[in-house]
Amino acid sequence: MRALFLATAAAFLATSAFATDAAHNPKDVYGVWLVRGGTVIVHLKDCGDGTPCGKIAHIFARNSQAMLDDKNPDPNLATQPLIGSKMLWGFKEKSDKWSGGKIYDAESGKSYKSKLERQSDGTLQVKGCIGPICQKQIWTEIKLD
Repeated sequence: MRALFLATAAAFLATSAFATDAAHNPKDVYGVWLVRGGTVIVHLKDCGDGTPCGKIAHIFARNSQAMLDDKNPDPNLATQPLIGSKMLWGFKEKSDKWSGGKIYDAESGKSYKSKLERQSDGTLQVKGCIGPICQKQIWTEIKLD
């Protein structure tokens, strides 16, 4: 079973070309992103108001379709699948990045303040913050052809 999972993940990633264009606008964060560690794919798109929203598109785990948001403090959401659930929302434009948003951590069931900024190498810097202390991750864009 593990071999099948690894083969599926490898095939998915092999058919996707990773972005290498260094001429990205720092506010252009829309796209499909592989989260650091390669365990989750997030789809970032316009919320409908010109700001970015992100949903979990895929989880690289056994039985990912059955994974529920069981750590969510909202009992109505705790029984919902993680795939398709909201992960990033509420951002405001700030000079050349997005700030004032929220990021949801499904492992803890908690939401944190968040900032997004496209890096010159095409990656996405995602920060989750508690007060002035932030933890950052670098996500890699996946180009689906």
